[in-house]
Amino acid sequence: MANSVDSVWSGGVEQEVVGAVSVLTIHNGERNLLNPGILTDIRTRLQECDDNPDIRAVLLTGAGETFCGGLDIAPIKAGADPALFGKALMETLRIFPRLGLSVAAAVNGDALAGGASFVAACDFAVAVDSARIGTVEVGAGMWPMIAQVPIIHRLGPRLAIENIGSGEPFTAERAREVGLVQAVVETGRAAVVAREWLDNALRAAGAGAAGRRSLYEFASMSYDDALDASLPRFIGLFDH
Repeated sequence: MANSVDSVWSGGVEQEVVGAVSVLTIHNGERNLLNPGILTDIRTRLQECDDNPDIRAVLLTGAGETFCGGLDIAPIKAGADPALFGKALMETLRIFPRLGLSVAAAVNGDALAGGASFVAACDFAVAVDSARIGTVEVGAGMWPMIAQVPIIHRLGPRLAIENIGSGEPFTAERAREVGLVQAVVETGRAAVVAREWLDNALRAAGAGAAGRRSLYEFASMSYDDALDASLPRFIGLFDH
């Protein structure tokens, strides 16, 4: 098991490789709050996993009974540069659709604000039944400018604003109903079931990397443009 983070910042990310799956665990106090050091660590580890041919999937989770409580706002209120935090979150979220490996979230507890954006950015998400998932910023008189982006792309604006516009997180069951998570399980089962989703994804073998990237790329295109882009990639499946 490995652990690292910029020494300036609290907390860290633990990494454990089990077979072809790298398990990344966020830990920073009871809420597993995010700061630029942890976000850089997550981004770096995801890229390292993607570059490692022996790792074909990532399981992202949180330490203890919380998945992730989002950005640590206290340092910003104390005078830290908000751009430093915002850019770190933005660049970390940017990497998810570009990865060639499958990524699953084992939502072992509340996933709020930036934590909810990670859930939305992952391919698969399994939540414990007690988890709350979504942004909370509106309740504090703010707006989740960055964290909302993956949620909007995952759910569409109509369902996304149910949470984003109210500041009330989804219950785990409502998150399943709207498509933010695929399954809701009892406490202690999130990682087990998330691994089952990853095991299924691993059956794509060598086609998985290009296939996953194409899925997110095509999702951002018009219907006709995506079909046009799909043809050469289909032909490429048969090139040897």
